[in-house]
Amino acid sequence: MIISKETVLSIQNLVKTYPGHTRAIDGISFNLHPGECVGLIGESGSGKSTLARCILMMEKIDSGQMWFQGRKMLQPRTASAYRALGGQVQAVFQNPASSLNPRLQIIDSLMEPLDTLKHRIPLIVQDCWQSRLKCAKRLLDLVELPTHLLHKYPHELSGGQKQRVAIARAISSEPSLIVMDEPTSSLDMITQALIMEMLIKLQKDIRFACLFISHDLAIIQRISDQIIVLQQGKIRDHFAKEDLFSSERHAYTQQFVHKYAK
Repeated sequence: MIISKETVLSIQNLVKTYPGHTRAIDGISFNLHPGECVGLIGESGSGKSTLARCILMMEKIDSGQMWFQGRKMLQPRTASAYRALGGQVQAVFQNPASSLNPRLQIIDSLMEPLDTLKHRIPLIVQDCWQSRLKCAKRLLDLVELPTHLLHKYPHELSGGQKQRVAIARAISSEPSLIVMDEPTSSLDMITQALIMEMLIKLQKDIRFACLFISHDLAIIQRISDQIIVLQQGKIRDHFAKEDLFSSERHAYTQQFVHKYAK
């Protein structure tokens, strides 16, 4: 199979089964293009986070194929597989504290992805590449945080600040794809709104493709170009964001929207 390099991520007939359970992912296929955001919705247990972990090579798939920028993604997760991606795939999770080492100052957590890059200088830090401190300050500026936080530890930051650091860390390598799994669900509504505004601006400026998982339909509709609805590991619906509240959608989509619309 030949996948165009213009397609950032191509998922073909992906299957993942856990021992003693039904298929968590059952024949999923979709494509994700540069600068595009696909929103992923569905009930708890529908396979959303399992799909995210498979894409991030945190889970070994049973069958199917994943292609990134025209190249087949190696399975299972290995150091060489990650090196082959060259920092081009990043993630932001629901709990920012879990992605930040409590023993490291923010500058060190922030710079981890850049410290491992050897053959590419991201454009967003190209003019300050020779100075680790200047790069870190640039990244905090991009997520609208004051630079004095660089020498703080994670427990000294608020939840919203920690999530902004996690986002800065994710964009630091100027990735082509970021997987975001419920990145605002643990935050209050005002902080959610501010971070969503920032994410939309960052995606427009950096043009990374994004897989965005959330139960918040207002957030999904705001940030997504396309929306995929999962049920029991299968894609039940796939449509443009404008059609989220359409009465013509799949019966399961209507049921989900009725339950979660605010």
